[in-house]
This record gives sequence, structure tokens and C-alpha cells, in this order.
Amino acid sequence: MKSKVSPIILGVFVVGLILLFLFGSRVFHIIQPGERAVVFKPYTIGLDVDNIKTEGLAIIAPWNQLITYVVKEQTREETMDVLDKNSMSINMDITVRFNPVYNKIGQLHQKFGEGYVNVLVIPEVRSVVRSVTGRYTAEELFSTKRKEVEDLIKEETSKVLRDNNIELRALLIRSIQLPAQIKAAIESKLQQEQEALAYQFKLDKERSEAERKQIEAEGIANYNKIINASLTPNIIKQKGIDATLKLAESQNAKVVVVGSGKDGLPLILGNN
Repeated sequence: MKSKVSPIILGVFVVGLILLFLFGSRVFHIIQPGERAVVFKPYTIGLDVDNIKTEGLAIIAPWNQLITYVVKEQTREETMDVLDKNSMSINMDITVRFNPVYNKIGQLHQKFGEGYVNVLVIPEVRSVVRSVTGRYTAEELFSTKRKEVEDLIKEETSKVLRDNNIELRALLIRSIQLPAQIKAAIESKLQQEQEALAYQFKLDKERSEAERKQIEAEGIANYNKIINASLTPNIIKQKGIDATLKLAESQNAKVVVVGSGKDGLPLILGNN
């Protein structure tokens, strides 16, 4: 006897297939690597900010909404016109690298929404850049304090973004463009300063060499004074006798006459 499928079971199965076809995409979600998600539950608690969905399969009720965020590092490049300390217009190119704090995307979405980059990140970067550059002159921005300015912009931007659940990875000044005349004047001044430093280095080197020679000469003079003070007539005469005796012992010595020279010193006479 053949078993028959109950019409009720068959009906349930068919209805299930239809529901799966209609609502499957709202129930089953794949969260990709580098993504996190939060669930919006319109009929109960609203946005579930504390329950963060990690990568992989996420199953939610079809009447709820899964909101996905990319939490990988993102890069934005901005070009802006700013004013220096003296209200001179300067063009700057800035690169910003950042990402949302993984376990805070619920708060981020609740406060700024999915457009947080344009609502929060870029405006804050622009605001801080303008604030910091307004404390320095064009020359400082272009040459002498560029690294200091970059570090200060990064520090202040990082604090603002961190308070709003964004982690700043890097902030770089790619280029600073000044009016042509101002740039030429600054470059000329820098060149003159370098030449002045080189000239000063040369003077310092020559001054050091002169001092060295003076010290050396003073040392030699003091040495000679000590030697002269220690060479009495008797010592000189004894040194002469010792030297004469050594010469007399030499195979090249010829005749030795003692007491015939100046001050009674020996004389050495050759045979030619």
C-alpha cells in the first residue's frame, strides 16, 4: 500500500517554499570580511546598538532590518583652501585614513547614520586643518614647521573622531601650494639662510683651527722653556762628553782631542 503525503503537510511545505522565496533575502544575510552589522527592530526595541553581528551568516526576522558597516581602513583625499596666520590663502592636499570602531557601530549609526564619512569625518578634518593652519605663517607651513603642523592636525582630529567612535589611522599633508611670488620669496630666504649657515660653519672651522695652532704653539713654547731652564752649563758639557765618547767608539771616528774646543768640550777630528 503506497503511503500518501498529507495534503496539509504538502500545503505547509509549499507555503514554506513561497515564504522562503519571498522573504529569504530578508532573513538570511552574509556579512563579508571587514564588515560588521547591527539590527534595527522597528516593532520592539528599535536599534539594537549592543548586539554587533560579525562576519558570516546572520539570521534575522524578516520584519527587522540589518544595517551593515565597512570597518576596514578607509582613505579619503581632500583638497582645501585655508588661510595662514596672516590671512594668506594656501592650498593644501590632505590624506586621511580611518575606520569605525568595530564594537561601536551601533552608536555611530544612531548618531550619524551610514553617511558618517561626509557628515562627521570630512567636516571635522576640514575644521581642524583650518584651525591649525591659522596659527602659523605661510613660511612655517611650507618649510620650517610642516611636520609640527601635520602632527598637531592629526592629534586634534584624532581626539574629535575618537570621541565619536572613529579611529584615525593616519593624516598626511601631501602638498602645500603657495602663491608663486610668496613661494619664490620663501625659497630665496631659505637659500640665503643655508648659505649663511655654511659660511658660519667655515668661520667656526677656521677659528677652531687657529685656536688649535695657538694651543700647539703655546705648548711647544712652554716645552722649550722647561728644557732651557733644565739645561745648565754643566749638563750641556756632560751631554757633549757623552756624545763624543759614543762617536769615539764608532768605526767612523778618527781622532779625539779632549778639552780643545769651546767651553772645554772635546773636538772630533777626521783624517782628511
